[in-house]
Amino acid sequence: MENIKQTNFDEAIISIKILDESTLLVVDSKTSVRYLDKDTLKVKSGFKVNISHDRFETTLVDFTLNADSFVVLSEDLKESRLYNTKSKKMISKMDRHQGVISCVSIDPKNRYSLSGGEDGKIFGVDIRSGQHSFNLPSHADTINDIVFSRNGLLVATAGYDKKISVFSLAVMKQKHKLRSHMAPIIKLLFIDNNRLFSIDKRGVGIVWNIEEGRVIKRLDGIHDDVTEVVTSSDGHFLFIGTKLGYVIVFDLNSYELVDKRYVKLNSPITAMNFDEGTNSLIVATQLGEILFYEIYSGQERIIKLIKEKKYTDVEEYVSLNPLLKYTDSYKTITQVWDTTVLKAIELLGRNDKANAIKLFHNFIAIPIKKQQMNKLIKEYEEFEKLIDYVKAGKLALAYGLINKHPSYKESSVYTSMQKEWKKAFQAAQKYLLEPRGYDKAKEILAPYRGISDKTVHIQSLMLNADVHKRFKLAIGTKDFKLCYELIKQHPFLTEYNEYDTLAKYASTLYTNIQTFILEGNTHSAIKLIDILSDFDDYKNDATAMLKEVEDKQKFFNAIENSDMISAYNFLDSHDSLQLSEDGKRLQNLWDKDIVIADEYASKGDMESLRDIFHKYMKIESKYIAISTIVSWCYISQLQNAIIENKSQSSIENGIKNYVLYFGLTEQIFSFYKTFISQNKTSKLTLDSLAEGSLDKWKPSMIVNSILD
Repeated sequence: MENIKQTNFDEAIISIKILDESTLLVVDSKTSVRYLDKDTLKVKSGFKVNISHDRFETTLVDFTLNADSFVVLSEDLKESRLYNTKSKKMISKMDRHQGVISCVSIDPKNRYSLSGGEDGKIFGVDIRSGQHSFNLPSHADTINDIVFSRNGLLVATAGYDKKISVFSLAVMKQKHKLRSHMAPIIKLLFIDNNRLFSIDKRGVGIVWNIEEGRVIKRLDGIHDDVTEVVTSSDGHFLFIGTKLGYVIVFDLNSYELVDKRYVKLNSPITAMNFDEGTNSLIVATQLGEILFYEIYSGQERIIKLIKEKKYTDVEEYVSLNPLLKYTDSYKTITQVWDTTVLKAIELLGRNDKANAIKLFHNFIAIPIKKQQMNKLIKEYEEFEKLIDYVKAGKLALAYGLINKHPSYKESSVYTSMQKEWKKAFQAAQKYLLEPRGYDKAKEILAPYRGISDKTVHIQSLMLNADVHKRFKLAIGTKDFKLCYELIKQHPFLTEYNEYDTLAKYASTLYTNIQTFILEGNTHSAIKLIDILSDFDDYKNDATAMLKEVEDKQKFFNAIENSDMISAYNFLDSHDSLQLSEDGKRLQNLWDKDIVIADEYASKGDMESLRDIFHKYMKIESKYIAISTIVSWCYISQLQNAIIENKSQSSIENGIKNYVLYFGLTEQIFSFYKTFISQNKTSKLTLDSLAEGSLDKWKPSMIVNSILD
């Protein structure tokens, strides 16, 4: 695969971020930040942070969505530093990890900067205030990656303990603990809001269903150390960058390996991104290269070749960029080939081998197509026998030959044979419903005896004529449960016209339900789901759709009745509701209030914080989120107490109250160290205090001052 453009710098590129249609933000290993013109790749502006890094396996620097702020690790990896981009001034630093910090990340809503360390801890810093605001659940070993879902509601963390923690920022609560890897996990990536990709040191890739917390698929063919992962903007392709300089591509619809050497470079891949505007994969390397690959590059060329019927040239061209096989342009070749095969079968069926071969003229130089053509022509060497057997009424021999050569099933001869079989079977069915029609039915089906797949149905039909009557009656009375019980006991019923009618009815029900759900007509949807649940093939679908409809209906009823308590509780427990307009509106209201609440918490202003949270005080799904911010507010009050030289006893009382409410959190441990270092005479020990927890905290426990 050839790149469409590139530029080079002196140092390894460790981060690439697309800011807008015209600007690309690039950071190198010496933390030189450059803003490039995305079209020309010329440097428009930049600045230097002067922090050097010599390893690039994890995320060392990250920017907010608008690049107003960024977080970067210190050179000794002991601090994560949060900066304001415009002023270049440090907002805050996180130095509470025991040991080195391994990775950082900023959420897409520009609220929090997270750092993970070799101590397995993940600290959250509020970007606006620069204060430590919360911790994520710890791991037993080094954190290798921290990633956010695109909507910013979920965060996933993983590392050397081989486990993945999925945490809901909407309710500040762990959603899943995923276990399936047998080696340390090195990279994570949200494919969309419901799927997560993880890769470990052994090259085992897993796609997870986040909603259900289960493995969807394991990806094979990854045999190199993975350094970067990114998806195309439409989520169709997964691109995996490696230490050997390869880019591996997977199809995220089929989970099949598309190309294990889509890109081959002479240096480890250190950063990747995807440009939605130009459908381009951006790859950066340790040598300082930045290269652009337009994933459908060459599409105009193959359109021209297809018009000229140069299919061999198309295949050669597509071999240079296998993603072209996924374009509508290329799919026309498949359609042309399928049509050609059907026409060739028709000619071969008339013993016109010469003209059949001519049809393949434009494909003859494509090895796989030539192989298929030769196989088809060879199979049709016995087609004359089939015609003779049919003419002579030797149906057993005819069907035996068809089983030997499956391509004969595409011929008009086979279609006619099947039509005759259907007619005979249906005629026999009718005679068996008559008092003295048994012998006539037996006579009609006599030519099909000895044909294994037909004999089974014939024997069942002859022995179970009354079953057919019961089947017809069950369909007539819409007793679909009985229909499927009869089908399980008597598979021959699938040969009846009534079964086809049943299948079409189920398919129509399913389609209509989906339409009603989209239209918001839940009443009609539920009525049809109740019917569909009687169809065995659709039972699981019916159960899932019923739950979806019921949850949506309860949510929308709560909205209509201005019952915000129930509405938020439903919203926070059902991810799918967050995609609805009402769900987005409620989430936006909460997000805006959280921004204001964070500001009050950073100042220790509990009175204002209480006012902000007043409307959420009875919403149980928000309790942990509220308790996290309230606990932060109290930590701010304790910090202010030291600054304001409050009495030792007053601060000690505040520490006791905090532990009683929230337990021994990382924040209180950190504050306690500061307090003891400044108050040597204090005999307060944390281990001796009555301990509460964030999980058990209730809004009724709020007091204006933790010191009282």
